[in-house]
Amino acid sequence: MKKTPWIWKNGQLIQWDDALTHVLTHTLHYGGGAFEGIRLYPTEKGPAIFRLQEHVDRLVYSCGVLGMDLPWDGPAIFDAIVETVRRNGLNYGYIRPIAYFGFGELGVSAKGNPNELAIACWEWDAYFAHELIDIKVSKYRRINPEATVIDAKICGHYVNGILSSLEIQNTHYHEALFLTADDHIAEGAGENFFIVADGKLLTPPLGHILPGITRATIMQLARDQGLPVEERNLRLEDALQADEAFFTGTAVEVTPIGSINDQPIGNGQVGPITAQIKQLYQDVVHGRVPAYQSFLTPVAGNEQLAS
Repeated sequence: MKKTPWIWKNGQLIQWDDALTHVLTHTLHYGGGAFEGIRLYPTEKGPAIFRLQEHVDRLVYSCGVLGMDLPWDGPAIFDAIVETVRRNGLNYGYIRPIAYFGFGELGVSAKGNPNELAIACWEWDAYFAHELIDIKVSKYRRINPEATVIDAKICGHYVNGILSSLEIQNTHYHEALFLTADDHIAEGAGENFFIVADGKLLTPPLGHILPGITRATIMQLARDQGLPVEERNLRLEDALQADEAFFTGTAVEVTPIGSINDQPIGNGQVGPITAQIKQLYQDVVHGRVPAYQSFLTPVAGNEQLAS
């Protein structure tokens, strides 16, 4: 990770190395925080943040799920993110706002702890080093939606993903895939999942997954291109018999999947529909498609120009 000069914390910009927190911070011990991952892209009109409003809305929702009453509302958080990116002079990269319960009292209840918010950003390229990835079905299951609020982006949920990542560490697999308790496909360790079958785009329904902002974008783009999209329960055999498969997410963008459990998907290469969607997504996030300009928030006043 390449450091940037400034991090926004609790209402003010401070030096990166000064953005510290106490070891008894409540969220560090119990996972009761909420965060977002947001991308910044270069465009002909300068750097722009992709779907910032949707990310801010989800952050505010996730905080509400945790009973976290932040001193900043959605518009203030929106403006703070833009200002943080602007002050750091980034042309592209990744933005991480995180809301958490600070140092005050220990105990499962977060009562008595301050509600804090930090925003960092840095240059970040591709999440995966490979254009086409091989994945493995995890021995762990996706968190049961009856045990949590599954559509909130809560820090503690990602322990599930950490365990699945440890499972494939030092193997040839690049990512894990979760099934639900009833053997339906859920999502990856940090990504939503799609297959292409019989000319249709299929993806697991809401209920067991995080409603990804990139997922929603891909579904909209596909439908706008005349490609049928269905949300429905998928089993592993559906994926193995599919023509194509890919992950979506802010970090991974659109990442083609070559195999699952060492079984090739289709011909084991990037499929034509996946390639089309991936290219269209890149055109959209870089501001090359006028119809989707509303997805982009310009970072006006940034000293760097788009490359």
